[in-house]
Amino acid sequence: MSTAVKDTPQGTEAVPAFRRWAILFCVTLATTQYAMAILVVSVLLPQMQGALSATQDEIAWVMIFNILATAVMTPMTGWLEGRFGRRLVMLVSMAGFSLATVACGMSTNLSVLVLFRIAQGTFGAPLIPLGQAIVLDTFPKHQHGLATGVFGMAVVVGPVIGPMLGGGLAELYGWPAAFYMFIPFGIIALIGMFLFLTDSPGQRQRTGLDWTGFLTLSVAVIGLQLLLSRGQRQDWFESPEIIVEAVFALVAFHLFVVHTLTARRPFLNPRLMLNRNFVLGLIIVGIYGMLNFTPMVLMPPMLQGILGYPDSIIGVLLGLRGAGAIAGFFAAIFVSRLDPRFGMSLGFLIQVASGMYMASFDVNTTIFDVGVNSVLQGLAVGIIWVPLTVATFATLEPRYLAEGSAIYHLLRNLGSSIFISLSVTLVIVSTATNYAGMTELISDYNKALALPWLLGAWNADGVQGLAALSGEIGRQAAMIGYINAFKAYALASFAVLPLILLVRMPKT
Repeated sequence: MSTAVKDTPQGTEAVPAFRRWAILFCVTLATTQYAMAILVVSVLLPQMQGALSATQDEIAWVMIFNILATAVMTPMTGWLEGRFGRRLVMLVSMAGFSLATVACGMSTNLSVLVLFRIAQGTFGAPLIPLGQAIVLDTFPKHQHGLATGVFGMAVVVGPVIGPMLGGGLAELYGWPAAFYMFIPFGIIALIGMFLFLTDSPGQRQRTGLDWTGFLTLSVAVIGLQLLLSRGQRQDWFESPEIIVEAVFALVAFHLFVVHTLTARRPFLNPRLMLNRNFVLGLIIVGIYGMLNFTPMVLMPPMLQGILGYPDSIIGVLLGLRGAGAIAGFFAAIFVSRLDPRFGMSLGFLIQVASGMYMASFDVNTTIFDVGVNSVLQGLAVGIIWVPLTVATFATLEPRYLAEGSAIYHLLRNLGSSIFISLSVTLVIVSTATNYAGMTELISDYNKALALPWLLGAWNADGVQGLAALSGEIGRQAAMIGYINAFKAYALASFAVLPLILLVRMPKT
């Protein structure tokens, strides 16, 4: 075998330069759209909530179940690749993702929208892991740095541009327009991959899939998510639905654990749990996932409902988070030269500062404050990812990397969906509790209200005055609810710091 072929998997020196860059462009365009879709939807949440007559916990399902579908489907990527080949999987994923995105824009009620968001996450899940594998296999090793740099930068820049475009289109033409903007990009990516992508000989392998493990894990995850998402609305375990979901989740998880420990080739290898760094990395990446998407669900309703910001401004503010992530990835280049524990500690300390900063917000918070906080969050996300990944897989045997990566991304996405549900529930409960407590003070029996300087411009005598006062109390109570959720965000960021100290890096 020639040196050129050894240098590049599957003989990529034979691939013409134009074809390589065409593949990089098409694959990057496809994966960038999936990354954009998450942030674009977060900008649209307030407008969709009003248009679809949904409550705050219901509209959060639009984000939660998309992330959950991605979490469930990501571990199947390896099996799909071996069974059907990368080309077919990428084409079907891109086509399915594009059609589901158009269907999201055409949805007329919340149930249909959530269904198509699940389809969007299901089809989009293989795009990023397979896209990165295709880029590495297409380019020779001496160009891997350049190719992965272009691929990674585009995937990071996409979420910066997406919210700005989506927020502007939603403000001008309504929230469905933000979904329709993906149509031309999806068509270009699909045609390009159809023309340029090929499966190399021997790439497809008849790999087996442990369906029992996959299905039991999926049922357990879905049952837990439904329990957390609908628990507050259904009064938790007073509802037969919540009891059924809890039983399904517990039984399915029990079956999954028993099957994993007894099967010859389980869906997830239990031997991975014997690796200290890997287990710590899974816990940390779960918390990382908890902190990653939660602000993108909480901030838009707060900015529009309490502070009155338009969609275009919200899009710009969320776009600044992406700009901070780009700066974080550049900072990670220098931080990665040091001990990974330093990089992780620095990133999570920034997350703590960001959480405390958000906890200081009030109804007079300025655009500058929100923008600075968005940059801080993005900076932390960018700094943490590289050292966290390095530390997690530093002591794992190479033969377990693919399987370990699947579990790694599964817990990241699962942490996001669970913490979003808990945070939204905390906002709702805190808002209701504080509203009830403050309205008790608005009473004829409260003699302090007779003092003219106490109520100021507010009037508690007439119906209109009471209605206006009730609206303001509800606004203040909701702000307290968001502040409590932001405090929980800061506490979760701080709780991970002792775990980082337990990580042991091998000597080099």
